[in-house]
Amino acid sequence: MRIFSTAILLVALAVSGCGRTDHMGKAPSFTPTTNNQEHYAMMNPPLPQQASVSRRSDTASLWSGNKASLLGDRRAASRGDILTVVIEVDEKAQIKNESERNRSGSDSLSIPALAGLPQRINSRLPDGATTDPLVDLSSDSKSSGDGSVKRSEKLTLRVAATVVDVLPNGVLAIEGSQELRVNFELRELLVSGFARSEDISRQNEITFDKIASARVSYGGRGQITDVQQPRWGQQVMDAVLPY
Repeated sequence: MRIFSTAILLVALAVSGCGRTDHMGKAPSFTPTTNNQEHYAMMNPPLPQQASVSRRSDTASLWSGNKASLLGDRRAASRGDILTVVIEVDEKAQIKNESERNRSGSDSLSIPALAGLPQRINSRLPDGATTDPLVDLSSDSKSSGDGSVKRSEKLTLRVAATVVDVLPNGVLAIEGSQELRVNFELRELLVSGFARSEDISRQNEITFDKIASARVSYGGRGQITDVQQPRWGQQVMDAVLPY
């Protein structure tokens, strides 16, 4: 039984170690960009709602509505278009709560004429001892609490996102990703959400506070991130041990 347990432990260590030794001495790999929603939206543009006949005068005129014209609208509006998401988060929050509660109670019950029972008991007690009051109850409780929260967040980022879908009401579903590798550490930024076309500026930019259901993830992976995380054995022990 002991040999069997040792074998299981060695196998578990070997399997868990494979995920850490396969990139030993190597920089983390980039995430493939050919199998995600952004790539699909770019490779499969939406079908035109109505057929239009193009003329040379339309493309040559400065007043045409074409995006390539001088006064054309270059804002993202259809699936596969790209826009810039500006993330500027500078928030501070401070909350402090205090509570205190006191309660005390006292009850006294005397039964002197209960079939003469108290008197009979008092006659058998030593001098000075008595059963009055026969029942005496008292209680006292006190509780207090004090809590405070202080948080400060500041983040300034810019990332290009792709319109992956246009909802029936005209809202744009956008997704964007950005990866930067420095030596053996890879920093990745992910953003997704829903935006209105009218909230996109003439510079084809939209701020973070105008994106509904916004999801922003800024993290990384590599040697530094691996060192900052506790080992899986320690995490298991922290979850299992009750103390």
